[in-house]
Amino acid sequence: MPVVGLIAETGRTRHGDAWDEDCDYLPRAYSLAVERAGAVALLLPSSDVVAREPDVVLDLVDALVLSGGCDIDPVSYGARQSERTGPTRPERDRFELALAHRSLERDLPLLGICRGMEMLNVASGGTLTQHLPDALGSDRHAHTPGAFADHEVELEPASLAARAAGAGRIAVKSHHHQGVAELGEGLVVSGRAVEDGLAEAIELPDRNFALGVLWHPEEDEADRIIGSLVEAATA
Repeated sequence: MPVVGLIAETGRTRHGDAWDEDCDYLPRAYSLAVERAGAVALLLPSSDVVAREPDVVLDLVDALVLSGGCDIDPVSYGARQSERTGPTRPERDRFELALAHRSLERDLPLLGICRGMEMLNVASGGTLTQHLPDALGSDRHAHTPGAFADHEVELEPASLAARAAGAGRIAVKSHHHQGVAELGEGLVVSGRAVEDGLAEAIELPDRNFALGVLWHPEEDEADRIIGSLVEAATA
């Protein structure tokens, strides 16, 4: 049975009766989606030790998911932080960049989800739009705190994104206020939001499975993206 590594978020979390402390965590929807696809989920907390030697962790997994979470520190892509960019976790950025670079070198199946798609772009030398409503004139991709936006994405025919999703146009659930600005080296846009043309899927055609999606496939049991990642890991 394949093992899928999931990057954990780190933040202040209240648990038990009175404990309030920094925790490594991830919404359970991720691990449940991996299990439904026939794999085992392994949560990976940020570590500067592992960032220096990413093979220590990558030797344990058959695929890697760059999961959603906090905004990426703009220093990672050579930009100044906008007042619209939320709290960042530089230690997570260092960890995730190291794992992303090494996964691509090893051609390990890699899936970026939401922030993870943005991280795939940054790891490839790309940049981000720090607040989409300023560029789009609308907050349609994150209209309500704590709620997903439902919309459609058109995928490029014969792309990895279309093969993984099993369709050319799909309904998705998303919640993000950032997106791709300058595309990273070697990446192609393979999916766009029907409503406004925002890049919603990017991929590296010269890799076996290196895909980023701006939506949240773990939140939709009908979404085939995570299942396709597990199939690639099994192969």
